[in-house]
Amino acid sequence: MTETRARAVVLCFGEMLWDSLPRGLFPGGAPMNVAYHLRQLGLRAAPVSAVGRDALGDELFRRVTAWGLDTDFIRVRDDKPTGLVRVRTEKGGPAYDIVENVAWDWIELPAHPPEFVDQACALIFGTLAQRAEHNRKQFSRLRELCGKALKIFDVNLRPPYDAPELVWSLAKAVDVIKLNHDEAARLLEKTYRVAELDSAARELSAKTNCPCICITAGRDGSGLLMDSHWTWLPSNPITVKGTVGAGDSFLAALVQGLLAGNKSAPDILKRARNLAEFVASQDGATPAYVVSPEGEIKAS
Repeated sequence: MTETRARAVVLCFGEMLWDSLPRGLFPGGAPMNVAYHLRQLGLRAAPVSAVGRDALGDELFRRVTAWGLDTDFIRVRDDKPTGLVRVRTEKGGPAYDIVENVAWDWIELPAHPPEFVDQACALIFGTLAQRAEHNRKQFSRLRELCGKALKIFDVNLRPPYDAPELVWSLAKAVDVIKLNHDEAARLLEKTYRVAELDSAARELSAKTNCPCICITAGRDGSGLLMDSHWTWLPSNPITVKGTVGAGDSFLAALVQGLLAGNKSAPDILKRARNLAEFVASQDGATPAYVVSPEGEIKAS
């Protein structure tokens, strides 16, 4: 990966919204969270999304601007409210009530996209924002516009918008797939022990012709299939405040490592794990922090 490409923009297509947690409202949506963490890690990032022309939308726009994210691809809609997700804590993890027909269901690319789009180094996308036909068409156009970019599929299944057929169609012709162990089990219709996730990653790679597969398994650890080699890294014991957004920060660090092109799989996983564990120990998906050149993370 050349230095020029590594400094180019990363486009993050999908939802921008507010997570309504028991502790209050926090900015969220996987693509926006990933964009935030990419910027914290020193990359240029641009959410491709939409917010409503309302108080919640104004505040989201203010925050992404303050974070230093590109806003060229954020549409402000007069006809739809800003997205909201009510998050409940249950025994198996967070549960989500995702409000429908909101602004991010109606993403609109600019008629004349900025010139930098065809120089994008990566395009990150998930399944949730593809729940509407309108967005699927917009995403298809964006994918063509940044044809040379690394295509990164963050599976991130959220019922009831998790049809396997949609997931498999989105997984075609991508360079990286990131998902958790439950999502891998569902897609492959098998149950895997942690020690068997190597096999799950290789099966996913064979089914999708995708060379790079990352599977996270919460407190057990995470694994990366890269250059036909599987690397597994256990998690550290931490005090968890909330897991919302931890996976998004993991993905951002993973992308940073892959774009750098000079990091080993163990190093990439270690930096991704450390950032995700830091986020899980904080409030909300976008806590303030700084990262040293050595990868040390400190709250700010």
